[in-house]
Amino acid sequence: MLRPYEQRFPWTLDWNLLRTFMVVVEQGGVTRAATFLGLKQPTISSALKRLEDSVGQRLVERKPNGFRVTQAGRVLYSECSTIFGSVSQIPALLQAGGEEMTGHISIVTASHVVSPHVDGVLEVFAQENPKVTFSVVVAESTEVVGLIEQNRASFGICLLRASPKTLDARVLYREYFGLYCGPRHRLFEKPEIAMADLRGEASVSFQTELDGGPLDAVTRLRERAKLAPGLRGVSANLPEIRRMIIANIGIGALPVHVAARDVKLGLLRQLPPMTRLPAIDIFLLSNPRRKLAAAEAALLARFHALIDASPLDERTYGGAPNG
Repeated sequence: MLRPYEQRFPWTLDWNLLRTFMVVVEQGGVTRAATFLGLKQPTISSALKRLEDSVGQRLVERKPNGFRVTQAGRVLYSECSTIFGSVSQIPALLQAGGEEMTGHISIVTASHVVSPHVDGVLEVFAQENPKVTFSVVVAESTEVVGLIEQNRASFGICLLRASPKTLDARVLYREYFGLYCGPRHRLFEKPEIAMADLRGEASVSFQTELDGGPLDAVTRLRERAKLAPGLRGVSANLPEIRRMIIANIGIGALPVHVAARDVKLGLLRQLPPMTRLPAIDIFLLSNPRRKLAAAEAALLARFHALIDASPLDERTYGGAPNG
């Protein structure tokens, strides 16, 4: 049973304070939040103080040289994000049903998802439902998981280290990673390249490879090639990894099917090893707690039907690298 304070809380709370607090956290400070919202800094500070008084907790710690969200603040931010995600769905949920489907679908995805299967589903769905609109946001895989958990997007596409307990995660497709160098690398024009030629070479890689992330298999690939310890360049964005490889900052791993066009154009060259390459699964994430609008439910059902109807082998890209 709720205590009297807990019963009164939702009726007495100024819900605008939650929105302001969410912006303060996302902007990383009161000054930036004020600029973002077009308000004066004392107004934001006052709102933050009122919210802390309402919840009876210190939410942020502000010092001249730093800004930190407290544990209570992190918990409240997570709940604020969930509330924001639910409220943002209301216009779509209230749309009158008709013969022609309408609505908006928001997709959050890891960088450079390249899949003919994904493109095919989107193409057919868009043609059949011309009044449905779309938005696509690119984020790191960890951010994708967070946004779907917070109910702030229709669904997500990303890499996973472990399947989140609160979300539905299904393998959308599989890709293989190989090592590549750019046209100015010393190995690019070498007629025959052996594994020993890669020893000690500098390398670049994805942020998600670090700290045992979902690309830890790529770490083992670099170790297998005996590349120099550490990374000379890091990015969460595949086009920037590609840029660093072509600019000869270092050797890097890319999905084989994504790099194939650059190999054909003479911008990249695949390096050993050519077999037993790491297989990386790309997942479709959705939140079972989300009240799906008609358009969201219809597109998600199309993707689920694709996954159920086609074997994973048909949704695997990169040739037969393990032969």
